[in-house]
Amino acid sequence: MTRAPSRRRFLATASLGFAATLLLPSAVLAEAGNAKKRTRLILLGTKGGPRPVGDRYAPSQVIVIDNVPYVIDCGDGVSWRFTAAGLALNKLRYVFITHQHSDHNADYGNLIFLAWASGLKSRVDTYGPPPLQAMTRLFFEMNSYDINLRIKDEGRPELVPLVHPHEITAAGPVMQDERVKVTAALVKHPPVEPAFAYRFDGPDRSIVMSGDTNYSEELIALAEGADVLVHEAMYLPGIESILKRVPNATTLREHLLASHTTTEDIGKVAAKARVKTVVLSHLVPGDDPSITDEMWIAGVRKHFKGEIVVGRDLMEI
Repeated sequence: MTRAPSRRRFLATASLGFAATLLLPSAVLAEAGNAKKRTRLILLGTKGGPRPVGDRYAPSQVIVIDNVPYVIDCGDGVSWRFTAAGLALNKLRYVFITHQHSDHNADYGNLIFLAWASGLKSRVDTYGPPPLQAMTRLFFEMNSYDINLRIKDEGRPELVPLVHPHEITAAGPVMQDERVKVTAALVKHPPVEPAFAYRFDGPDRSIVMSGDTNYSEELIALAEGADVLVHEAMYLPGIESILKRVPNATTLREHLLASHTTTEDIGKVAAKARVKTVVLSHLVPGDDPSITDEMWIAGVRKHFKGEIVVGRDLMEI
């Protein structure tokens, strides 16, 4: 007959187990917390703007549903961040571009090409505003020598027939498959038109990507009741430091004020949309270490009482 453990031994064992949990790396705990989620969100690059400075990469995100990746925006370095997140490039299936600014599309072609170089042999559908089709065609033309050489020399499948670009010019449904429904809203990012936000309604979570925008009622309507809103963020007191580091952009201040959202306005958007969690990304400035997470959060908290996360590259939410 096996004796039941004494109460003292049981409590001691339980305490050791709890202590061991505290010592687990945060990445392991995060993985365990996300293990049951069919819909994963990974921030690949979280810095706004095209300049390669600091320790953040340019804007890009990936939503992974049942191991199928949906990439949103392709800033410089997206392929490296994609693989650093533990994802296989040859599984690339869908790409979405919010608008045609270089910090969001610079590596659009490279992502597809490097996925093919990594073993991609299945269809890829891409979505975004014009001139997406011309961008796709011209990228393949620019790299035709290398592409054709690899097809002949390495026995790779034809790349061009695998890629199907779909241009979006208006708000509304974008695509739907057995895993997710994607809807677009027009947002305010002058002088870029059109600029879109996207909503992904998956099997267990709804996630909205603001793209680049000023305060937008259209975004509020799109994000209504969403589980997660990933919103671009501008820390207003930090603008002057950007202007000092970019002396060849004489009207940059006017652009930033007209085209991006302050932290206080993000709080208003999140509160009106009644989202559960707001994630700050595309940080402007994203290369100023003197701006703490608390400083990013403070303006949002004035209006929004839900969960606020300051995004970092490779963070899973």
